[in-house]
Amino acid sequence: METLDPPILREDAPRDPVFSFTQRFIMLIRRLAGSTALALTLAAPAFADVTPEQVWENWLAYATGTGQTVTTESVERDGDTLVVTGMKLDIAQEGVKGTGTIDELRFTDQGDGTVQVTMSDSYPIELTIDPPEGEGDGPTTLTMDISQPGVSIIASGDESETTYDYTAPEAKIALGSIEGVDAEAVDLTAEITLSNVTGKYILAAGEGEASNLTSSFAADSLTMAMSGTDPDPSPEDGAEAAPSAVKFNLSMADITGTTNGNFLGAAAMVDMAAALQAGFASDGTINAGATTYDLEVTETTGVTKIAGKADSNSIGFGMDAEKMSYSVGSKGVTMTMSSPDIPFPQVDIGYADAAFSFLMPVGPTEEPADFALLTKIVDFTISDDIWAMFDPTNQLPRDPATLVIDTKGTATMTTNLMDPAAMEALGDQPPGELDSLDLTEIRAKIAGAELTGNGALTFDNTDLETYGGMPAPTGKIDLKLVGGNALMDKLVAMGLLPEDQVMGFRMMLSMFANATGDDELTSTLEFKDGGFFANGQQLQ
Repeated sequence: METLDPPILREDAPRDPVFSFTQRFIMLIRRLAGSTALALTLAAPAFADVTPEQVWENWLAYATGTGQTVTTESVERDGDTLVVTGMKLDIAQEGVKGTGTIDELRFTDQGDGTVQVTMSDSYPIELTIDPPEGEGDGPTTLTMDISQPGVSIIASGDESETTYDYTAPEAKIALGSIEGVDAEAVDLTAEITLSNVTGKYILAAGEGEASNLTSSFAADSLTMAMSGTDPDPSPEDGAEAAPSAVKFNLSMADITGTTNGNFLGAAAMVDMAAALQAGFASDGTINAGATTYDLEVTETTGVTKIAGKADSNSIGFGMDAEKMSYSVGSKGVTMTMSSPDIPFPQVDIGYADAAFSFLMPVGPTEEPADFALLTKIVDFTISDDIWAMFDPTNQLPRDPATLVIDTKGTATMTTNLMDPAAMEALGDQPPGELDSLDLTEIRAKIAGAELTGNGALTFDNTDLETYGGMPAPTGKIDLKLVGGNALMDKLVAMGLLPEDQVMGFRMMLSMFANATGDDELTSTLEFKDGGFFANGQQLQ
């Protein structure tokens, strides 16, 4: 029996909280999603060469380097094929222990400098998950079946750089059982299926235990189905626990993804700040086309239903020694919700486009480094029943609302944000200095009024007195308000704003803004020579 050492596999699936009851199920699914890392590690060797033995040995080297323990019952040649039987892989990382077993893997020399890797159509995985810190419940154990009949991996290249092309008509992860204090009374079934999966990995040896990875994948669709029951975790007045039930279905089409990076060994990843300085870097994207989902939660008070769809969704991420970035976006989104806790039959929500993204420097910089922040939701709509709660006479225009805040700038960092000790030592001091800020776009539109603006500022970090501890800015911001007076008139008529307050606000606007059209005001806010000016009038 061969025995190799270690531990580490990463788990990073987003939490999806919807009601306290369903959070428990979503947590289990989150852990289940994390197990796909183990499934992929079992399913796809991570280095290769032109012979079956080299493919297998390099796979073992990669597994060891990423912190896994691998044992086998036998590794033997059968003609042009290296046959590995009874392969077992163990992981242990951050409160999660996992074991997976594949009965047989076959590494076949195809006679053209490539090796085909095939394996058992299905295999089990077991995960033991410790409870969150501070909670007294014991661990939860999940068993899952991984099914991928017909999967094929073709390894080509040489020892310094290897390419893997893989195909799988279908890949499925099915929850088998749940055992443990936190799950004793839970009756849960869950299944995730990918269809027509294709992809490519290009792996190149780096320095030491490092490896460079470039990869892409695609799948025609992803479906997820989950259902289960659970007693009420907090029955009132000593009553017996009341069972609740949940059903969740998700479908996504045209899924694609990429990953690029320089990955270090398991030992180097214990200290993220040191790993980044040693060369760890990663970036990637995930995109999906048409998406639909529906959630149904049945409780003693009634049934809550949520259903929605989107034309597309995207996620992007990146990290290296200098910067970190993240982005998420959705387009063409609609959602409906009904619940006994809502005082009308249904809530409808929709928007054309929504996005959030940021770019920020993470380590000390000698020169100013770029940062950016974007938040936007375009053409947001909501049910007339919601509008009627504060506008029963329908006085306000119910046009779609929009909010966009798009900024970028530069900052000089003095502290490594990934170093907990260095951040703690800062106390109340900032981890760097703000050098410049560009307001690329500011846009807020609702109820017939629209505010737009843009501008640019630079900051003098040697002057922290003029503006009470803030670096002194220089630059200007241009603003434009259309429809503001009409909106204020309607809010007064509805009794939502006192007329005397609106009158005072209008007087202030007349002092610091210019009328440039029918219910249109513009203003320029400027910082210069230690003063603050609005349309040329000094306010500070």
